[in-house]
Amino acid sequence: QVQLVESGGGLVQPGDSLRLSCAVSGPTFRIVRIGWFRQAPGKEREFVGSFNRDTGTPYYTDSMRGRLAILRGDASILTYLQMDDLKPEDTAVYYCAAAVDALSYAYWGQGTQVTVSS
Repeated sequence: QVQLVESGGGLVQPGDSLRLSCAVSGPTFRIVRIGWFRQAPGKEREFVGSFNRDTGTPYYTDSMRGRLAILRGDASILTYLQMDDLKPEDTAVYYCAAAVDALSYAYWGQGTQVTVSS
């Protein structure tokens, strides 16, 4: 069973950078794609970006394009989410998810809170 744990969230000021980590345990060989999502208070969960493990190709949503990088991890870290020039509207719980096929994300972490405030 694949298990994911996010970390690295916290309280930052507008314009700051933050790097989130997605640690993994279990049969990682089955994972073909890692996705990052976020959910702000009172809003639905939003797709942020994804990373294809086979090709190493990232994909970013328009809402954070240019301020976001999804990086390949190492050892027990599946992926990193590098966020720059953070804005108050980026405040949310951030989740990583793993897909073992093209249909859906089967495994989810518990989320890490990111708060951007002055």
